[in-house]
Amino acid sequence: MGIHRQLCFLASLLLVIHAGPISQPSDKDIDIAENYLRNFYNHKDSTYTTAFRPEESNDQLSKKLKEMQKFFGLKVTGKLDEVTLEMMKKPRCGVPDFDTYSTFEGKPKWKTNELTYRIVNYTPDLSVAEVDKSIERALQVWAEVTPLKFTRINRGTADIMISFAIKDHGDGMMFDGPLGTLAHAFAPGSGLGGDAHFDDDESFTFRSSKGFVLFLVAAHEFGHSLGLSHSKIPGALMFPSYTFTDPDLSPLSSDDIEGIQSLYGKQVWAFNGQTLEPGYPKPLSSFGLPASVTKVDAAVHNKNSGKTLLFFDKYYYSYDEREKKMDKRNPRQVENGFPGMTGQVTAAHMSNDNIYLFSGTYLLEFSSSNRKLLRLLHSGYFLPC
Repeated sequence: MGIHRQLCFLASLLLVIHAGPISQPSDKDIDIAENYLRNFYNHKDSTYTTAFRPEESNDQLSKKLKEMQKFFGLKVTGKLDEVTLEMMKKPRCGVPDFDTYSTFEGKPKWKTNELTYRIVNYTPDLSVAEVDKSIERALQVWAEVTPLKFTRINRGTADIMISFAIKDHGDGMMFDGPLGTLAHAFAPGSGLGGDAHFDDDESFTFRSSKGFVLFLVAAHEFGHSLGLSHSKIPGALMFPSYTFTDPDLSPLSSDDIEGIQSLYGKQVWAFNGQTLEPGYPKPLSSFGLPASVTKVDAAVHNKNSGKTLLFFDKYYYSYDEREKKMDKRNPRQVENGFPGMTGQVTAAHMSNDNIYLFSGTYLLEFSSSNRKLLRLLHSGYFLPC
């Protein structure tokens, strides 16, 4: 056999060995797999000595292994191979995985957008200020893409009670020491509903990748507190396994955003310069928009008329802030309400009693009183350069 063929044969053999089943799993590996499937896939105990041997069969175990492999996008074999075991050993959230739902079954959610939270105790890994900041930022991640608002309280029972604990801490979901399960949280509801618990046997950090960034772990857990289950998409914040990402950036993926907005709806924000207007953000539903309107391309508040204009596609709605209701004759075509505007509005704002509508590379200036087109400008008109 030539040297080239020998190398190819060895490479193929190594590939098969790496991806194939574990022929003689150690007792430790068997315990890891059994515990993992029991905790996260509702697996019932099987006979340890035969369950993972390739020559034996175990329908219930094989089914649970296939569920787990399918969820994580692994090769679905129903066998305990090296790749599957490696995934089982990764630090992760303690909430079970569901194959069907991006939200918990039944879609539990809070009945109010005004939620409270309380930090019951602290981890010695971080300063009090670092814990406070991490928790505040983790909640703000979700507030930025929903109408939800979070207010901290220092005593009494909050909607989301946050605590650090070890091992058996009284909720029936025992922590397992360093690594393994990092934290868990409960879906919205009474009692433990919404509460988030963090395993204080872990090494939490403020920013460092040497340990687990509390902000990232907390942001994931608060997704559960608000009603999301796990995502099957690697890179999503709600993926079960922990992954370090830049804590200065939002960890949300489009899948996370779509999931949370399916529960609480999307954002309309109103600013006066750089100051958020009182009462904002508001959910789209608060304006009386029909269910067919799932997004708004642009919005502008006319302080003179008291009307908020909501643009989508080539139409717009006019909402009367004083009467708290939609105007009649909604929706209207943009080109009828703003003669000279033919494209889709992509952004809008009001300045010096004029309304400015952006469309592609163009900026159209209208009088706020009679909607007369005053000037056609370049979209970079307001940039300081």
